[in-house]
Amino acid sequence: MEMKQRNEKIAMLTAYDYSMASIIDAAGIDIILVGDSASNVMAGHETTLPITLNQMIYHASSVVRAVNRSLVVVDIPFGSYQGNSKEALSSAIRIMKESGGHAVKMEGGAEIKESIERILSAGIPVMGHLGLTPQSIYKFGTYSVRAKEKAEADQLIKDAKMLEETGCFALVLEKIPASLAKHVAEHVSIPVIGIGAGPDVDGQVLVVHDMLGINNDFHPRFLRKYANLHQEMTKAVGNYIDDVKGMNFPNEAESY
Repeated sequence: MEMKQRNEKIAMLTAYDYSMASIIDAAGIDIILVGDSASNVMAGHETTLPITLNQMIYHASSVVRAVNRSLVVVDIPFGSYQGNSKEALSSAIRIMKESGGHAVKMEGGAEIKESIERILSAGIPVMGHLGLTPQSIYKFGTYSVRAKEKAEADQLIKDAKMLEETGCFALVLEKIPASLAKHVAEHVSIPVIGIGAGPDVDGQVLVVHDMLGINNDFHPRFLRKYANLHQEMTKAVGNYIDDVKGMNFPNEAESY
């Protein structure tokens, strides 16, 4: 909230394991998201739906052990909160108790208001998520830009204000028109963090494997790659193979 008020942009990245989280935290990231995108990035699933609550807690606890300064937000996975506020609270409590995370993130608007309220009543901070909500991909049928039509845009604005009024401390907007994201950021007091939502929001989030170029098969318009680790790692592995097969590794200095 203070960063938004002083117009300081918020930098957020995903992490799913101890080693990556150590690097990101030490580099100075503001927020680490233990995203259910682990389902895609770490487990190779086509969607975020298959990942379980137990798996999310495993990833989150690995990240928390590495972090000294960043805020750690953990996605509540699909099937752990939709349609049942008691189950939602139970899921959130398990995440907080067993992983040591600092907050949870949930996808949706009015349809999950009761679950958000119940979680907040237990003192657990909640980050909202509107626009393209990957847990609802089979409802949308596509990963294309959301809220281009007036009716959906109006509902998104209404949901954003509801999330603020309910007590969410921040909001992610994914893959919506930049003008709509700007409008939302200007009309709510909580920080709005975008992914594919243009520059006029309060912060940005990317999947770390995408921005580092480890994942070589994902090229959405909103992604800027800051490295090409796929190429570097492939080269390194190839050099290792050559040295082993050529009997150049280990050498005398690398032997006991």
